[in-house]
Amino acid sequence: MDRALKIPGTTNAWTMPIRNRIDMLTTGVRTPVGVKIFGSDLGEIAKIGTEIERTLAHVPGTRSVYAERTTGGYFLDFDLKRDQLARYGLTIDDVQGNIMSAVGGENITTTVEGRERYAVDVRYLRDYRSDLDRLNRVLVATPSGAQIPISELADLRLVEGPGMIRDENGLLSGYVYIDVAGRDLGSYVEEARRLVREKVQPHLPTGYSLAWSGQYESMQRVRERLTYVLPLTIFIIFVLLYLNTRSVVKTLIVFLAVPFSAVGAVWLLHWLGYNMSIAVWVGLIALMGVDAETGVFMLLYLDLAFEEWKRNGLLTSWDGLKEAILHGAVKRVRPKVMTVACMFTGLFPIMWSTGSGADVMKRIAAPMIGGIFTSFIMELIVYPAIYAIWKWHFEVKPSLRTQQ
Repeated sequence: MDRALKIPGTTNAWTMPIRNRIDMLTTGVRTPVGVKIFGSDLGEIAKIGTEIERTLAHVPGTRSVYAERTTGGYFLDFDLKRDQLARYGLTIDDVQGNIMSAVGGENITTTVEGRERYAVDVRYLRDYRSDLDRLNRVLVATPSGAQIPISELADLRLVEGPGMIRDENGLLSGYVYIDVAGRDLGSYVEEARRLVREKVQPHLPTGYSLAWSGQYESMQRVRERLTYVLPLTIFIIFVLLYLNTRSVVKTLIVFLAVPFSAVGAVWLLHWLGYNMSIAVWVGLIALMGVDAETGVFMLLYLDLAFEEWKRNGLLTSWDGLKEAILHGAVKRVRPKVMTVACMFTGLFPIMWSTGSGADVMKRIAAPMIGGIFTSFIMELIVYPAIYAIWKWHFEVKPSLRTQQ
């Protein structure tokens, strides 16, 4: 569609309709990334926007960039001569009324055609309002009945001005709309900001500033929030695990599931071509909780097998410890497989969904699927080995020395 709709004089920005409306309401920018230019003169703002447009046009990932033209509209300006109005006994409203009806038209009635209603406007023919010379000959009636050309009452001229005036934070503003494709917004904005900082900002006049907006603005807010939400989540999980195990070592062993699962999550995200986003972070945080749960179960089975061998007096050597841990790990295989199978059964259908919200749900489910797969393998292979080393050096071996 982008190739088929390359129309001279227009710029494409591809986005979802609902997201477009939300972005417009929250940031005022309808594209994924935008630059807001603040200052006191619209002409200078337009000049800065054009310079930013040229700078960002060749940044990898830029599908389109457009700096809105804050100036460039042509308007018919009437500068009324107040002394002449007083001379002929006219008011400003009298002249403005003539101008409005002659040029813009005036609604005088509505015609009814069955169920349809049509407004009837009256104004001069196009030939009488198409240029300044003809408009200067528009007649204005005075209270005395004389018809005075409007050129005697006002100076008419075409002036250039803004089609629309934006105002934000007490300053005039102009927007640069940037459509991004093929890369994540975070890395794109970092590179774009660097180029703008090097090539545009050094030449900004005093009193003018830039602000990056759009979806990137929302990402920045979420990133700042994650800086304390993520550590807080890890701390809460650590405290809950410690209250359950009453051992810092066991808690740290359970926490080893986090890097194990991160391996699969990152690889699956890379294979699917997903960039880091809010939805991906939500999936990763959910994965941390699931991994902690499965890690606790593995540790529980190993502890039960260890205590059983200890009661029976079978922990007399390294081989006895290995046999106990192997027994506990094997008993954990079936529950672990059932847990992983249930997770896959619930999450895999999301990856083939195509309805509303499917893109977000896929990015939440993807890190969980990849992470659960690798944590399933790592917990069965690495957990028992780490548990065996810990128990041998800090409990079994010292106990054997004491008995000797």
